[in-house]
Amino acid sequence: MVQESLPSSYLLRAAQSTIAAEGNIIICTGFPVAGTFETDGPPGAFALYHFLESLGRTPWLLTGDAIIRALGESIRTYPLKSFDYEGAHAEAQGLLLDLSPSLIIVIERPGAAADGRFYNIAGKDITEACRPVEPLLELATCPVIAIGDGGNEAGMGRAGQILDRLDIKPARIGCDELIVADVSNWGAYALIAIAEALCDRPVLDWLDTDALLQRCVDLGAVDGVSHEPTNTEDGFEAAVGEALIQEIRLIISGGNNE
Repeated sequence: MVQESLPSSYLLRAAQSTIAAEGNIIICTGFPVAGTFETDGPPGAFALYHFLESLGRTPWLLTGDAIIRALGESIRTYPLKSFDYEGAHAEAQGLLLDLSPSLIIVIERPGAAADGRFYNIAGKDITEACRPVEPLLELATCPVIAIGDGGNEAGMGRAGQILDRLDIKPARIGCDELIVADVSNWGAYALIAIAEALCDRPVLDWLDTDALLQRCVDLGAVDGVSHEPTNTEDGFEAAVGEALIQEIRLIISGGNNE
């Protein structure tokens, strides 16, 4: 239903914007759950980070301190610190001044509802655990791509009033291109696949989704549905994601397995 409300070819346009971006690119993720963060979002963000580096770009992971502390110095990170809008606005100004990003990708990051509060998919208020990313998206002059699956993620406001028909408290902040998927990680993989095809590269032959999930669990993540530290994403076994990757590759190759 939400996908049908979006302009056609949004995935292609998002891939084209990703390829066209140069220099610093911000990837923002991290959805709080059960006192930590969930396995949906960071794997897709890590995959995007790897892909962008392979293009010679300079990706930065923008997220909360829990993920940054766990990662250490293994990748470039920029912390989200403030839990209030005013502080987040000042941080966003500094971030944009420091990095001058050519593209921002937000994947599975909480988005504020119309009342300015943050809610999980069950409608529970999780504001106290959320650092607003809205000021960054409002101040940014570069393209913004958002990836979400429930309607309560930053950028989902791009879908418009159709979100009001869902049994959720939808996010209101929009974006330039919105990618909707059953699992946000899968939306990131689809974006990378289209971009690689446009670059005439082998599609996702380097991607190990199970290893990405395990890396996130090792960092402290839990499944967003079960709240357990398992190699699953929104209740789906890793094998489901792996099968999707194979299907994406088959579609892009025109049905040729070779």
